[in-house]
This record gives sequence, structure tokens and C-alpha cells, in this order.
Amino acid sequence: MTRHYLFTSESVTEGHPDKICDQISDTILDALLAQDPASRVAAEVVVNTGLVLITGEITSKAQVNYVDLARKKIAEIGYTDADNGFSASSCAVLVALDEQSPDIAQGVNRAQETREKASDEELDAIGAGDQGLMFGFACNETPELMPLPISLAHRISRQLAAVRKSGQLDYLRPDGKTQVTVAYEDGRPVGIDTILVSTQHTATIDEITDPAAVQARIKDDLWKFVVEPIFTDIEIKPSDQTRFLVNPTGKFVVGGPQGDSGLTGRKIIVDTYGGYSRHGGGAFSGKDPTKVDRSAAYAARHVAKNIVAAGLADKCEVQLSYAIGVARPVSILVDTFGTGKIDDDRLLELTKQHFELRPAGIIQTFGLQQLPSERGGRFYQAVAAYGHLGRQDLDLPWEQTDKAELLRQAASNLLSAV
Repeated sequence: MTRHYLFTSESVTEGHPDKICDQISDTILDALLAQDPASRVAAEVVVNTGLVLITGEITSKAQVNYVDLARKKIAEIGYTDADNGFSASSCAVLVALDEQSPDIAQGVNRAQETREKASDEELDAIGAGDQGLMFGFACNETPELMPLPISLAHRISRQLAAVRKSGQLDYLRPDGKTQVTVAYEDGRPVGIDTILVSTQHTATIDEITDPAAVQARIKDDLWKFVVEPIFTDIEIKPSDQTRFLVNPTGKFVVGGPQGDSGLTGRKIIVDTYGGYSRHGGGAFSGKDPTKVDRSAAYAARHVAKNIVAAGLADKCEVQLSYAIGVARPVSILVDTFGTGKIDDDRLLELTKQHFELRPAGIIQTFGLQQLPSERGGRFYQAVAAYGHLGRQDLDLPWEQTDKAELLRQAASNLLSAV
């Protein structure tokens, strides 16, 4: 019997209060790692009407101006008008930072100076920065091997920001949210059920002052300039049965930190797989790569994506878990949900053989401490909005399918030996 169901994922624009915080946190991380790749960073940011609070724990030799970094990022996002209740030039920026606890740091301090080109023994000596569990996922629903609902939600969010910044729809303001509901049959996407866009805007547009007319204009413009363009290269498109909802409350004039407070790490599902895969609970932004919440989640995505890219499964989820101060994962799980071309146990063995999953090894393999300096001080802040995974617009090391052919050949050898 055919199973029909709906699945929904959401995204937010870079002007959403929580995303402002994520981007400031990762801008701070970029600045510190660019000067001192050994920086230990756990930067948390809170925003509210006219206020930015930077807090957390940082140990670094770098010298940066946290206030200037925050103001520049806020202006880049688009909050430059004091009429919005939040502006880069007029908001108060408070800084309250401590150093990282030496009890936490000791597990990853060993052999720190050799990490860039560490030996196998040295990699074993550098433990995880904390305990925790992380998930990575991939599926063949999209070219980037991501679930279709979150892929579409991010596309719409990015396009919403693009038409605002270009001036094509100059009445839009930075805050916005998108949501896409996809219809599935027997685990495969077959249609677009609902598209929802909530976007901050000016109270009037051109000479239009009537609230209902304003919303009608926004809805027409968003369909033409935001929604339709993102489906040009996608086989599954909206139909005449697709619902299109825009600003369902009737208006969205007061937004950003004036409308709601923001906090680093509060959009972890937006950052990953849109709820399609499980999540270990750890946020990414503001954390240096010794924190496995971030680096091991990237590594797990790399494993899952290469398994799917190799054609060994239609979908794959990888779980990793770590103990503080211990290098090798406490557990590794590979689950292909019955879609694997070989047994999951054999995929697990291939994963152990061909992927580096020790924290220091992940950092070394992906170059996670050097990338900010290599890319002009802008690396982590680029993934702080519109998803850390499945990004085809960025050259991310964990998105490479460099192991796919190796896995394909190894799997073929296993089958031949049976």
C-alpha cells in the first residue's frame, strides 16, 4: 500500500534575531582564529531592542575589537536605519567575557602545537573538548544530497535576502522566515503542498497605504521574484494545488530585535536538516572546532554524504558520540533505513577504515583552524545563515564527495569476497 505524508522544514533570513546572534558569534570566531588558530572560543550573543550582549568564554592571543565586529556585521545584515528600532550605529554593545575553564581545556591542550601536522599518536593524545552526540545525514532527494524541504526553505530565504539587498523589492526589511511543506509517497518527494513566507516590510509601498492592498502587493511580488526563480532547476515544482501563505497575521512591520529577542544557537534545526534527521542538541555558531558539537557534526555529514554519493544508500544517517578528553568516538552508528546496497554493519566498517573521526584529526583533515585566515577572515560567518550543510554556494570541506569512489570500490571488493 502506498504511504502518503507531508513533511515541513523552515528557514530564516540573516536578519532574524537568532541569526543575527549566530553571525556575530561566528564573526568573532573568524577574527580570533584568523590571528590565532589555537584560539578557544565559545562566544554567545544576545540581542534585543537597541542592545547587543557578547558573552561566553574566550582564550586567545588575538587582539580584536568586539564592539566594532558586532556593529559591522549588523550593518552588513541590513540594520542601518534607527527607525527599525535596531541599528548598527546606535545600538548599545556590551561585552562580558571570561577565559575557558582550565578543567575543560586540559583534555584538548595536549600536543596543541603539533596539531596542524600531528602524528597518529599525537592525534590519539588530543581528546574531545566535551562529551556529546552528533548526527550527520544525506539523501538523494536533491543535487546537494539534502532533504528537499530544508533545501527549498533555504533557497527561498536566500532569494528573499537577495531581492532586498539588490533593491528589487526595496520595501522589504531584514527579518524573515520561510517554510516549505513537501508531499511524499513511499519516502520520495512528489509535490509541493505549502509555501509560507513571513517577511518584514515597510508599512506602505509606493503610494499604497491600505494594509490589505500592501499584503496583496507583497504576495504578488514574492511569488514572481522570490518563489518562482528558485524552482527553475528543480524537477518538482509548485502546482495550482500548492498553498502560498504570506504574512498570515496580516502585516510584519515591527521585526528584528525590536520584535523579538535573539540568542546564539537557537536555530539548530534550521542549521542542519530541517528536522528530517535526528539532532544531538549541540549548536554550532560561536564555537571553535575543538568543540565536537561543531566539528564532529561536520565530519558525520561528510561520512553520510559520501556513502550516498557512492550510491551505497538512498539515505544515510551517521551518529557519533564522544567523551571529554578522549580522542576516539565512544560510539559510531550508520543507519541507511533499509536503503543500503550493502549491510549497515559493513558500511560501519568502511567508515572506521576510511574516515578520520578523532577531533584533532577532523580539524586537521578539514583545516578548520586555518580556514578563516586562508579565506580573508570570513569562513564560519558565511555558514551562520542559510545552513551549515548542503551549501553549494560555498566551498566547504565537509561537503566534498572525495571519498565516494573509494567507498564504491571498497564495497565492490566486499561483495566480491562474499
